[in-house]
Amino acid sequence: MSPLGCIMLTFLWKFIVFHFLVTSCCFLNRVTPEENPNIPAIAKYFTTTGRYEEVNPYLIEDILAVNRSMLQPPSAQCRQIHLTAIIRHGTRYPTTQSIKKMQKVYDLVRSRASGKESWLREIQTQWTMWYTEDMDGRLVQKGVNDLKHLSVRLSKLFPSLISEQKLRGGHIKFITSSKHRCVNSTLSFKAGLTELWDIKDREFDHAVNDALMRFSRWCTRFVQEDNHNLSAVEEDDKFMQGPEMRRVQEKIANRLRVPYSNITHDMAESAFDLCAFEFAIKAVNSPWCRLFDEDDAKVMEYASDLREFWKRGHGYNIKSKSSCILFHDVFSRLNKSASENKSGQQVTEAVTVQVGHASTLLPLLTLLGFFKDNDTLTSSNYANQTERSFRTSHMLPFAANLLLVLYDCGGGDLRLQPLLNEKPVTFPGLTDQQASMPRYQDVREHYRELLQGCDFETECQLFKQPADV
Repeated sequence: MSPLGCIMLTFLWKFIVFHFLVTSCCFLNRVTPEENPNIPAIAKYFTTTGRYEEVNPYLIEDILAVNRSMLQPPSAQCRQIHLTAIIRHGTRYPTTQSIKKMQKVYDLVRSRASGKESWLREIQTQWTMWYTEDMDGRLVQKGVNDLKHLSVRLSKLFPSLISEQKLRGGHIKFITSSKHRCVNSTLSFKAGLTELWDIKDREFDHAVNDALMRFSRWCTRFVQEDNHNLSAVEEDDKFMQGPEMRRVQEKIANRLRVPYSNITHDMAESAFDLCAFEFAIKAVNSPWCRLFDEDDAKVMEYASDLREFWKRGHGYNIKSKSSCILFHDVFSRLNKSASENKSGQQVTEAVTVQVGHASTLLPLLTLLGFFKDNDTLTSSNYANQTERSFRTSHMLPFAANLLLVLYDCGGGDLRLQPLLNEKPVTFPGLTDQQASMPRYQDVREHYRELLQGCDFETECQLFKQPADV
């Protein structure tokens, strides 16, 4: 090789190494509670009241950061032809019911707690109960920003699909639950795009569809059976009265110097909510967070996960089956896009953005088989569940999202990539194929029984017809 060639090769190698280091640096989880005192040490255990940034810590430094290299299509000729995004609403206020319970904890601490700790004095003399009952789960400004920022990031991840041309051409469809926090999240997602492209000459419609985005309310069997879900009630009650939760209550009582009888498990959960919501909404390390150490937070997280598991997850079959209607809707859109692409037509619905709730996403993830551990979550096996995959803090923060991206890789080779919270995941049971992007036909074959069955009307009718003998 000539001297000039050696110089060019050395320069190219240095550039590649430098680019790798810079890229890796940007996406390492570098921000920790120790480095940022505004982040509670227990923030990663906040379950469904957690910030999206705790799931993707690199966003703390750059809220619009994306890593396109994670998409990794099998060949350079693969092109994106459709994206379905099922999104939980952004950060919200607590509900009226939760605020009433928070008020009771606040009153107790102000009137009965004693001690000289600075965090306690702050609660008693400086902190005021700023939540009001009329807030009732409404979207906060942070929630508006959650969806605006998400829309911009997705436009950077999928520029051929989420583009000004596609938006103006009517190729991006928006569907939302009728709940105010979802409607406002949808408006915020659209605003993120129109502000990005400086579109001021028109507005873009969205459809309200509760049958899709609040399907459990339309499922007669679920509505009737939910209040009689004895497994959920029993597991929840047993854990709340068990040794782990009692220990948390004892530690809270000791820190406040009040009788143990004053601290119920409801009180403990409400104090945990005071910490989590204040951080989610205001990004401050609330003095309420000092009532819990990491071991306490793990117990509080498990209590919430156990409840979700038995009410909306793998412990309660009818809840996941109530999402059949959304499951079929998703695959019908994928099939239509695949068919139009095959015939050489322009894909009419390049992007579908569907905004709902945690109770929209979790049953669908469950139906698809995600986050199913070998050992069932129960009230008695907390100690054995430290490595469980069913962890709502990781799955369902505010603005959580399931993305399904359909690729045409040429020669009839269609691929489907699932991403959860902007990170590739693997369809359960398809791990032998290319990890994050299996053939679309293989995905359909894997879910063949659900595609041929899983009928919403059948699953949700209160009294099923007996099988033929």
